Amino acid sequence: MIEAGKLDRIVSFERMIETVNPSGSVSKAWVSFLSVRAEVRELRADEVAIGFGEADRETAVFVVRWNPTSLATGDRVIYAGRAYDIRQITELGRRVGWKVSGVAV
Repeated sequence: MIEAGKLDRIVSFERMIETVNPSGSVSKAWVSFLSVRAEVRELRADEVAIGFGEADRETAVFVVRWNPTSLATGDRVIYAGRAYDIRQITELGRRVGWKVSGVAV
């Protein structure tokens, strides 16, 4: 399923956290919680209808080795300086790896 030689890219996973300032206001920030080697299987632009027009949205599929750190669809992937919102996480085998699908922000 996962070939070590194809894990030739570095990706980071980020999670949105909220902190309460001393003044009582809430601030949100993306924080990196995992950096791993990955295989980028697909990069394509899909046409999607947005409002009254159409736009291109880049999607990507990242294959990474399994890690005990949990991933969620609220997280995002950082690859080649670009952020991808996670849309789907599929487990490959039993604790072998994950296939993570994302859409560029």
